[in-house]
Amino acid sequence: MINISSQLGNLALEMELDIKEGKLTSLLISDKKYISTATVSSENEVNHMQVKGIQHKLKHYFLTATAISSVALLPRGTSFQKSVWNELCKIPLGETRTYGEIAKKLNSSARAVGNACRKNPIAIIIPCHRVVSATGIGGYAGKTGGKQLAIKRWLLNHEGVNL
Repeated sequence: MINISSQLGNLALEMELDIKEGKLTSLLISDKKYISTATVSSENEVNHMQVKGIQHKLKHYFLTATAISSVALLPRGTSFQKSVWNELCKIPLGETRTYGEIAKKLNSSARAVGNACRKNPIAIIIPCHRVVSATGIGGYAGKTGGKQLAIKRWLLNHEGVNL
């Protein structure tokens, strides 16, 4: 778990790499209060450097609202979830799409897209926060209020989207 200072306060990000593939499989915003710096097996220096690189890119994102690129991803999920996450990665910084728009592209339903967004294992980099409902901001991480929705609203504002 790594700690990143942001305008949201300290964020605890749980990060996991696939050792074989050397790709990011998980990046979750955690509610844990006591956290340490990144912990990576000392026997694998390459993965340690990857974690440090991702940490640097995230810090840069929080400072500048610059798109996070060049991170090898390996999200774990169903074929449908992966197709939704692939569409999310196509949404440019500073723009949003509705659940319905993505559903139409995938010949699915807005609810199914929302469920896939909720299961997104790589927060911020796979930008599920850029998906909104047809009538408002929608939810974030399965929540429609509270801290999670405040995070979504902040991320969108940070990227130049005002809802």
